[in-house]
Amino acid sequence: MSLEVDEGLRAAGLSPDEAAAMQYFLAELLRWNRVHNLTAIDETEAAFHLHLIDSIVVLPILQRYLQTPLRVNETPIQIADLGSGGGLPGIPLAILQPTWFFSLIEASKKKAAFLQHVRGGLGLSHLQIMASRVENVANTHRAFFDAITARAFTRLHKLLDLSAPLLKSSGFVFAMKSQQSEEEISEVSSKDWTLLEECQLSLPGQTLDRRLLVFQYQQ
Repeated sequence: MSLEVDEGLRAAGLSPDEAAAMQYFLAELLRWNRVHNLTAIDETEAAFHLHLIDSIVVLPILQRYLQTPLRVNETPIQIADLGSGGGLPGIPLAILQPTWFFSLIEASKKKAAFLQHVRGGLGLSHLQIMASRVENVANTHRAFFDAITARAFTRLHKLLDLSAPLLKSSGFVFAMKSQQSEEEISEVSSKDWTLLEECQLSLPGQTLDRRLLVFQYQQ
């Protein structure tokens, strides 16, 4: 792994162990991608900025909504990452937040196999891989999750429709978008969902438009 990637991870505030875990994940993502086409980005520096940092910068926002005094001594926070693909943002979030439990939902068997490989390689016991369609998971995990994450998974109103059966009352959806979102937001039912925040994210060394939309389910 390049020195630039290592220095970039340290600059993002990661500990040596966290940086090493991220480097392993990125190296495996790029290695598997050469055979299995897990992602369209296959150059190390681009993958670093567009995948790892993109996922890392959303964590403080998730923490702000999910780590409240009312949750003290409760069961672990349950997060579902829909259409996890190559493990983004689920794997980086799981590396940085070991007290939460993550379920990475991915229908593609080859991508799910990669996620299982990384889970084992990093020993992420607080993470499970669900090789299934989101609709099928909703049948067995109804109203189970505190929050949903998704990165460029599907159009916003469809993402929220898929998320609703999975969420606990007043649960959150954190939707990562790479473009202006006004048209997609206008398609969302205000009866079922409240848009709490639209965060514009700044990625080091990038000028791309990155946004995180935070929705709360009104059951």
